[in-house]
Amino acid sequence: MTHRLLVTYGQPTDPAAFDAHYRDVHTGLAQAIPGLVRFSTGHAETMDGSPSPAYLVAELDFESAEAMGAGMSSEAGRAAGADVATFASGGATMVHFDVQDVPV
Repeated sequence: MTHRLLVTYGQPTDPAAFDAHYRDVHTGLAQAIPGLVRFSTGHAETMDGSPSPAYLVAELDFESAEAMGAGMSSEAGRAAGADVATFASGGATMVHFDVQDVPV
């Protein structure tokens, strides 16, 4: 079963600087986390076009909660976690869960 870490970044004080750091530094740090099997990001928008409290959302998938825990506690995981404070001026919220696929 897939276990997902969902990171929601709040609106930064300098969006261009946030994007540059995320692209040029943070993405590489996250990609180095052991056990990571999927990594995707997207800039958040509201359905009605009003300002979003979220700026960027990242999904990091692992094979299990244990794999996520091991990856995030590794040297690479700690480095990625520590890097968040260097660019996420709008804060970051991290939650994780087992993914339950729903048929459509």
